[in-house]
Amino acid sequence: MSALARYFHLMGKQVQGYDRVASVVSRGLEAEGIKVFYNLDPNHIAHQDMVVYTPAISRDNAEYQAALQAGIPLLKRSEVLGIISRDYQTLAVAGTHGKTTTSAMLTHVLQVCGMDCTAFLGGISKNIQSNFRHGQSQWLVAEADEYDRSFLSLNPWFAIITSMDPDHLDIYGNQEAMKQSFLAFARQSQHLLVHEQLKHIDWGKAVKTYGIDSGDFCARRLEVQGINWQFDFVAEGHIQARISLPMPGQHNVANMLAALSMAWMMGAKAAELQKAAATFAGIYRRFEFQYHDEQLSFIDDYAHHPAELEAAISTARKLFPQRQLVVIFQPHLFSRTRDFAAGFARALSMADVVLLLDIYPARELPMEGVSSQLILDQLRAAVKQLASKEELIPLLDAYIKPPAAILSLGAGDIDREVPRIASWVQAQAGSLGTLANEK
Repeated sequence: MSALARYFHLMGKQVQGYDRVASVVSRGLEAEGIKVFYNLDPNHIAHQDMVVYTPAISRDNAEYQAALQAGIPLLKRSEVLGIISRDYQTLAVAGTHGKTTTSAMLTHVLQVCGMDCTAFLGGISKNIQSNFRHGQSQWLVAEADEYDRSFLSLNPWFAIITSMDPDHLDIYGNQEAMKQSFLAFARQSQHLLVHEQLKHIDWGKAVKTYGIDSGDFCARRLEVQGINWQFDFVAEGHIQARISLPMPGQHNVANMLAALSMAWMMGAKAAELQKAAATFAGIYRRFEFQYHDEQLSFIDDYAHHPAELEAAISTARKLFPQRQLVVIFQPHLFSRTRDFAAGFARALSMADVVLLLDIYPARELPMEGVSSQLILDQLRAAVKQLASKEELIPLLDAYIKPPAAILSLGAGDIDREVPRIASWVQAQAGSLGTLANEK
């Protein structure tokens, strides 16, 4: 939504919008001259030419109803993106996880390789300090969201599908229905690049594949150098370049591999790909280091699906094998917690200490019998506890035993606690440094 707001603002339109609470994103929009309201008021809708909404907005929303009654055109976010994309050669990135990182990587890679793309991203890219980039070429990178079948508004020239794990079952009902939606998206794409794990699916067309050690494009000879990962980029059966990626995790190697593969097929050179990967700065809330030294590290991540938690926690384990691993997790949605409580528990059990916040409801009302306790009951971590936001710092005081690594995970409003946790970590690190000097 905020990327669309930036697009229309750049086009010279008067743009305003509503959000429930102030955030880094909404403050960024305000700094750019876009009006953001934090109170619902039907008067905000008066005299508007068009209202764009996200499916997260309920149909009884006062402003939605005001637009409906006034006969103002109402369009879903995905419909508007689909309309805009018709003027471009669209490169779409879909998947139940990895799509934000991969689309941001692809945007950066294309830019470095001289392909001046426009981009609509689902997260804030640190390279462009935004989730929107206005380019001058025919290329458009679009994050293609499977939620509410939104990606079916796109007809890509080339699409990447990163993953297809069960998710959004509140919308789809079951995994098969979700799979059929992905197949429909694939049919709407002229060309398709899929993760090697998805090669067994009958996509109804010829596809290219990418993966670790296998696929038409693959990453081989993975090596960990601190928080950087290095690998050989193999295309057409030959090593094309040795890649250094300043973003840890095998899942991020796969994400960058997808971006490099797409750019390679578009004519990028090996030296350009090396430079692009080495200069990728990351994404806000995607395994984002808030603090790091020899005794304490604090990482924040948007992970909110069991597979994403597993990727984040296992990456931290590989980076810090000798450290105590502390995870703060805020479940997102009652329905997702209900459907995947066992998967969340398995992933979180890789940590030494787990602090579970209450479920962030987002668009949902509470469900009887569904709470963070569902996850806690199945957890096998040495220390596990339900916690309020107010209790986080005292609990960290009680449980942290440096050297330690702390992860905050979730897609709700846990990011608002990040500055407070970071300040505590820095204060602790300062105390440890003082003690070391005294010794």
